[in-house]
Amino acid sequence: MAIAFSLFDTAIGTGGIAWGDQGIVGIQLPEPDPAALRARIRRRFSGALETEPPPAIDRAIRGMTDLLNGGAADLSDVVLDFEGVPEFDRQVYVVARTVPAGETTSYGEIATRLGDVHLARDVGQALAHNPFPIVVPCHRVLAAGGKLGGFSARGGVRTKQQLLEIERASVSWQLPLV
Repeated sequence: MAIAFSLFDTAIGTGGIAWGDQGIVGIQLPEPDPAALRARIRRRFSGALETEPPPAIDRAIRGMTDLLNGGAADLSDVVLDFEGVPEFDRQVYVVARTVPAGETTSYGEIATRLGDVHLARDVGQALAHNPFPIVVPCHRVLAAGGKLGGFSARGGVRTKQQLLEIERASVSWQLPLV
């Protein structure tokens, strides 16, 4: 099967999801302009066809939408297609998926769970390339000392902060005033 995709509305904008025979191949975080998001998905997945999602993908969309509306959706059973994802990154994503909504962990804690605290920067790099945001909740992973750290999605750390606020995560940081 070729790659297919669908857009979906959330409380914070329009999101996108792409899938193939083996599961979800990519997720685009919500943004305000559906046309721009559609174009981004088509660039990312050349030849992808926009279509209605099959039942498993529809369940994933409902879960992400519920979560982005402040609900407590469990996305642990969403099937992801890890083909082409480096093995280390895959391991990071598996650990990150265990962090429940409303909670956070750190790059160092994930590195420790993978067997080497010195891999914290590598964990950060893997999460910066996360093709499955929300389902692999990279926004729940903070830098040392509870600092936000980076966030590669559109809007950067402000988007990360917004996602954590939606989930009512208990963190003690503030963005600098601009």
